[in-house]
Amino acid sequence: MHNLKKNILLQSKKSQSQTFNLIIMDSITKLVDQLITSGVSVGKSILAAIVIYFLGRYIIKGVNKLVARIMDKRQLEPSVRSFLGSLVNITLTIFLIIAVISALGIETTSFAALLASAGVAIGMALSGNLQNFAGGLLILLLKPFKVGDFIEAQGLMGTVKEIQIFHTILTTPDNKVNYIPNGALSNGVLTNYSHQDTRRVEWIIGIEYGEDYEKAKTVVEGVLMADARILKEPKTLVALGQLADSSVNLTVRAWVNSSDYWDVYFDLNKVIYATFNKEGIGFPFPQLTIHQA
Repeated sequence: MHNLKKNILLQSKKSQSQTFNLIIMDSITKLVDQLITSGVSVGKSILAAIVIYFLGRYIIKGVNKLVARIMDKRQLEPSVRSFLGSLVNITLTIFLIIAVISALGIETTSFAALLASAGVAIGMALSGNLQNFAGGLLILLLKPFKVGDFIEAQGLMGTVKEIQIFHTILTTPDNKVNYIPNGALSNGVLTNYSHQDTRRVEWIIGIEYGEDYEKAKTVVEGVLMADARILKEPKTLVALGQLADSSVNLTVRAWVNSSDYWDVYFDLNKVIYATFNKEGIGFPFPQLTIHQA
C-alpha cells in the first residue's frame, strides 16, 4: 500500500512537471510568433518608408526640374525663380516627411496635432524668420532690386546673387558672400545703384592758391570732352566749389552709363593728374603758417 501511494505521488508530480513545461513552451512559442509577426510588420513598415523616401526624393527632384523649366519658359526673373524654387522644394519635402512618418505606422492625425502645437511654439521662437519670409514676399512683389543688381543695405555693398525665402545673398566687390535677412532688407534703407541706366560721377579736385582757376577749369573740361564715355546730356559741370584751408577745390560732375561708373571715375583721376602735371598746375598739400613773436 505504501509503495502504491508513493508511485501515485511520483506520477502526479511528473504530470504536473510535464504540464508546466507544456505551458512554458506554449508561451515561448506564442512570444516567438508575436515577435516574428511584429518584426515582419515593422520590417514592412521600414521597407515601405525607405521606398517612399527614395521615390519621393526622385519625384521632388523631377518636380523641381519641371518647375524650373516652366519658369524658364515664362521668362521669370532670376529672383522670382530662386524664391519659388526654394518654396516648392521645402513644401514637397514637408509632405515627404509626413508620408514617411505615416508609412512607419505613426498616426498622421496625432502627428499633425503635435506638429501644429510645435508650429505655434516654433513660430513664436522663430518670429524673426517669419518676418524674413514676409520680407522675401514683399521684395518679390515690390521689386526694389533683382538678381544682378548692385545694392547697398545694412552697411553692406554688393551684387545680388540670389533671393532665397529667408535671406538675400550678396557678393561684395572683394568676393565675400553675405547673407542678409529679407526682413531687414524690406524694412531698412536700401540703395540700388543698378536701377537707373545712368549715374553722375563727381570729383573734388584741389589746386593751389594762386593757380589760374580758368586754366584749370579749361583743362578739366578738355579731359571730359575727350572721353567718349562721358554723356553729352545732362551737361557736365566744372565749378569752383570751395575755398578750403589749403586748396581751391573744383567740383566736377559728369554723367555716364551705370556700367561705366567706376571705370570712368578711376581713369579720369589718372588722366587729370597727368594732365595737370603736364600743364604745370600744382596740387596743394596741407600748410601751416607759424608766426613767431
